[in-house]
Amino acid sequence: MEDKGFDSINVIPLVDVMLVLLTIVLTTSTFIATGMISISLPKASQGQAEGLRWQTISIDRAGRIYFGNAEVPLEGLGAAVDRLDRETPLVVRADCNIRLQVFIDVLDLLNGRGFKKVTVQTEKRQ
Repeated sequence: MEDKGFDSINVIPLVDVMLVLLTIVLTTSTFIATGMISISLPKASQGQAEGLRWQTISIDRAGRIYFGNAEVPLEGLGAAVDRLDRETPLVVRADCNIRLQVFIDVLDLLNGRGFKKVTVQTEKRQ
């Protein structure tokens, strides 16, 4: 018996797989772009300076402190920043609804370690 040749190729399953892969890539890239730590930044009249390589310290609504994307206690933050050069620019991203004392503790720690290039990230007022 002779095999029948293919006249056409069904591409619908290929398109389905590609759409699923595209959805995964777009979802992942959006998550990476927005960051892992949800913070509602306070408003200010001026925006953040762009173009420098900042090390980020974040404080979320519950008062948890993050260095980069890793959660650290206040003492652990001290150990983490001790490894940095004192000229490294640091940005503190703090939720607008945190207790002021947590924010002051972080700034006091950075000041006590000799960091002079510390800024606070805010959102520009509309």
